[in-house]
Amino acid sequence: MRLNLGAIKRLPKTDLHCHLDGCLRPRTVLELARAQGVKLPSRNLAELTRLLQAGKRTKSLEDYLEIFDITLSVLQERDALYRVAVELVEDAAAENVKHLEVRYSPILHRKKKLDFEQIVDPVIAGLADAGRKHQVSTGVIICGIRSMDPAVSLALAELAVAYKGKGVLAFDLAGQERDYPAKAHRAAFELIIRNNINSTVHAGEAFGPASIAQALHYCGAHRIGHGTRLLEDADLMSFVNDHRIPLEVCLSSNVQTRTVPSMKKHPFHLYFKQGLRVTLNTDSRLVSATTVSKEIALAARTFRLSPYEVKRVIINGFKSAFLPYAQKARVLREVNLEIDRIFMEEFPEEYDRRATGL
Repeated sequence: MRLNLGAIKRLPKTDLHCHLDGCLRPRTVLELARAQGVKLPSRNLAELTRLLQAGKRTKSLEDYLEIFDITLSVLQERDALYRVAVELVEDAAAENVKHLEVRYSPILHRKKKLDFEQIVDPVIAGLADAGRKHQVSTGVIICGIRSMDPAVSLALAELAVAYKGKGVLAFDLAGQERDYPAKAHRAAFELIIRNNINSTVHAGEAFGPASIAQALHYCGAHRIGHGTRLLEDADLMSFVNDHRIPLEVCLSSNVQTRTVPSMKKHPFHLYFKQGLRVTLNTDSRLVSATTVSKEIALAARTFRLSPYEVKRVIINGFKSAFLPYAQKARVLREVNLEIDRIFMEEFPEEYDRRATGL
């Protein structure tokens, strides 16, 4: 009994690790560049799409992040930010994503001197407008950048505080991991903690488990972005498991950044079997050429997950969402029923056998 991609697309899902500037439609990049007079490496849609996708050509996280220079070049105006937010929700809704958390760093969108409010407001509005239309709950995660002065992260943390309860769900630390330790940005996270705001940190992607330990013990992270190298420290892995700290796993991007040598060697299945709260996410829909459904199908195929194991991973996503408890409990009840209904439709003979005891 296996789930195909079509069935997986029907299932309700979350996307908790999704970068706004990595999720544009290629045609939108082309149209925004034309409207704004931005020079692109190619005006041919097929060639531009190839350049915007990591594929097999990226050899490191640095290579992967260079692609964002192209997308960011057209995300320096309010209308563009609103448009890509709306389109991202539309694309997520098309595969039945029910809860979408979108992260980005406003500091990267100031080439035209927009102030922070002019950068945050249109994204929140775009997500909310499209979310209401497509019945998707949404929220923003503001990102500090590891390679920037920690004072910048503190300013961005202050921005997250100002927008608490107004569309911003959490604070994150992203960017180049090696040589830029999370503990340098501790002041930003202390502000976040004092204001009772959710936090997540990219860690264990391009550096070892010490990076994850810093995210947890210096920054107080409630979730870990990637966590791919957690398996190198059994004691820390037990701590993460015992405290039910979710891992925001992004399979395709981890292969593309060479964080893991191949999909089969990804530690996702080890984590899952050990009982860690693993979730599956896109990271960057455009750059990684993926969707949540494709990531789940990839995991199911590579690690031979049963439909009920897929259900556990999906439920992990809803349990790990930065949502108020009462809303989360309600959504979990609805999602459990929806998944079981879809399974009954996809596998009627299996359910008949269970009903008859045969």
